Amino acid sequence: MQKIRSEKTKPEITLRSALRKEKIRFRGYNKKLPGKPDIVLIEKKIVIFVDGEFWHGYEKKKKKEKIKANKDYWIPKIEKTIKRDKKNNLDLKKLGWSVLRFWEHEIKRDMQKCIKKIKTK
Repeated sequence: MQKIRSEKTKPEITLRSALRKEKIRFRGYNKKLPGKPDIVLIEKKIVIFVDGEFWHGYEKKKKKEKIKANKDYWIPKIEKTIKRDKKNNLDLKKLGWSVLRFWEHEIKRDMQKCIKKIKTK
């Protein structure tokens, strides 16, 4: 658990690097916004979250069966995170922000698709 990071993860650093190459200006970690977005494009009013598959419940139904240790702890924790993400999305939209969420595997597999999505938003 000690090595698990909430900030400056590899997929996030990779996305930031790609944004710099595309000359897209951004800021990181605006703690005043709901959910503390990983990347903020102030001029376009876009916030970007880079979500880890396990922590944010990617394919939760399939992976629920694979969790062996401490199921009574992890499953409610992941469900709570999913609820919080939805609430943060709504709060940000009410404030006039566009919200983009990328799974870490999307960034690893197809960075250009992620960049294109950011540019067209």
